[in-house]
Amino acid sequence: MGANFEPGERMRFEAALRLFDEANAHDPTTTMWNGAPYPHELVYAQWLTDWVLRLCPQASEELRLAARCQHLCRWQVPRQSYPMTRAGYLQWRECLKRFHAEKAGQILSETGYPPETIARVQSLNRKTDLAGDGETRVLEDALCLVFLEHQFAVLARKTPEEKMLGVLQKTWKKMSPAGQQAARSLPLGQKEKALLDQALKSVQ
Repeated sequence: MGANFEPGERMRFEAALRLFDEANAHDPTTTMWNGAPYPHELVYAQWLTDWVLRLCPQASEELRLAARCQHLCRWQVPRQSYPMTRAGYLQWRECLKRFHAEKAGQILSETGYPPETIARVQSLNRKTDLAGDGETRVLEDALCLVFLEHQFAVLARKTPEEKMLGVLQKTWKKMSPAGQQAARSLPLGQKEKALLDQALKSVQ
């Protein structure tokens, strides 16, 4: 759980993580991890948690909780439920922020967390102060790093190069210098590394 981390109440903290994982275990979409198929959002939550702790070993209890529930039950709000336009995409993303925060709040309340802790986790879920909140920056970096490490190659195989370069540039601009440094150390494939290098020529 990270060096010397001790939650306010260990049983409460572990119960919340367990309930988050149990909810995500119902994801009908699977992802291969360590040679076996797992529910995608269950794996994603672990990837995100791992990156948060790599970037911030001293992460607070609220940040650890937010990482574990950031995409909680995402499959329940499919992209197709909104118009397949840019405006529809943005509406979908805003809906997801509210949806994840509400689902997380329900579980945190069930496990006995006080309102102020729930509000903080939900604020992190929504990334309400990305520019000014250090823990929100860590979470955003972790989200970008999960994308680059685990989803970039798959997306690149089915996305036109020009569009992919734009995606990479937007991703890079979201990241802090610490996140960008971590990204540079990722063991990307030759094609992915070349794409990233080309994309970064326009954002240096």
